[in-house]
Amino acid sequence: MTIYNPIPHEVVSRIVDGLTPIRAWREYLNLTQDEVARRMGITQSAYAQQETVAKPRKVTREKIATAFRITAQQLEL
Repeated sequence: MTIYNPIPHEVVSRIVDGLTPIRAWREYLNLTQDEVARRMGITQSAYAQQETVAKPRKVTREKIATAFRITAQQLEL
């Protein structure tokens, strides 16, 4: 059974404009890098590096998705 996890148009538009899915979601959710980093238990600079990676490791995507309160599948674009 496939679970449908929609991706908002605003997120897709940001990705089309050149942002990574992680950054597009963070901006859509109106979170700062510092807020996400605190949720993940890492530094802001460590999190900022993850935003530049086009396809982060699965475990990293899962941690970021948890911090965003979305599914990891929603980060896989």
